[in-house]
Amino acid sequence: MSSEVILKERLSDSNIESIEDLIALITQFFPQADTNFIRKAYEFSEKAHAGQIRRSGEPYISHPLGVAGILADLHLDLPTIATGLLHDTVEDTDVTLDEIEKEFGEEVRHIVDGVTKISKMNFRNTHEKQGENIRKMIVAMGKDVRVVLVKLADRLHNMRTLNHMPPEKQARIAFETLDIYAPLAGRLGISSIKVELEDLSFRYSEPEAYYSLVQKVSKKKKEREKYIDEVKKDLESEIAKSIKSNHEISGRPKHFYSIFKKMKMRGIDYEQVYDILAFRICVDTIPECYEVLGLIHNLWKPIPGRFKDFIAMPKNNNYQSLHTT
Repeated sequence: MSSEVILKERLSDSNIESIEDLIALITQFFPQADTNFIRKAYEFSEKAHAGQIRRSGEPYISHPLGVAGILADLHLDLPTIATGLLHDTVEDTDVTLDEIEKEFGEEVRHIVDGVTKISKMNFRNTHEKQGENIRKMIVAMGKDVRVVLVKLADRLHNMRTLNHMPPEKQARIAFETLDIYAPLAGRLGISSIKVELEDLSFRYSEPEAYYSLVQKVSKKKKEREKYIDEVKKDLESEIAKSIKSNHEISGRPKHFYSIFKKMKMRGIDYEQVYDILAFRICVDTIPECYEVLGLIHNLWKPIPGRFKDFIAMPKNNNYQSLHTT
């Protein structure tokens, strides 16, 4: 069992199937949003992509709409969400950057231009040792982090619909995603996107191993859920005695790719992986992080050598937390 004590962050998920779904999501966190600006971007993109069909048989507009939904779920600003709707217009239609600027302003033009340039880069036949340089190149080219965020959302939506691609293309895109985009999401601190990209890539890069692991994990689902509930109750009871401010406790199985990496790295079977559950405790202050860590170690004996202090030594993306097993 692994525990993670971190400062509060937002994680959620949404399914966007129409412009009305997108508007509803945006107004949840930004009630005063200029929704006409978003509707205009949607209508512009829908017209530009008219007649284009995805491999799934859906109208092409379903892709920009999905990308915009991911960006809205991250609570990004309106120009970025609008870019999600417009990001393929310059690359895949007759629309020009000048038209984008005329209709939506210089800020949106800048982001669309950056995304278009990244999309034109050739990442085929990359190797893991090349990945770091490529990731740096993407960040340097974007300069504005919103460019990279749109590209990550674009890749995530494409991975969600990768089942419509031929198997050889699925594998190539999956390996490219593991090598470049998932680590990039991790560097930016967007763990929700990183985890989903990794699991989707695992599914298509090593399908036999993926489905075998899914089957093994699913067998103990009820037992796992019961244990998670019990641990959460124990944690809540203990933490409530000391932490009076707001805090959140969540428990989940570690994602499939994380478990697979442990098995591969240690040369062990699934049954020999003991830390397949993770608990996250979100608190408001750094002193509370250390206080909760002490409470956890009073409840369960820590495994030597498995403690990591990312508060004293933050990651490159300024991620701060305490990890213990």
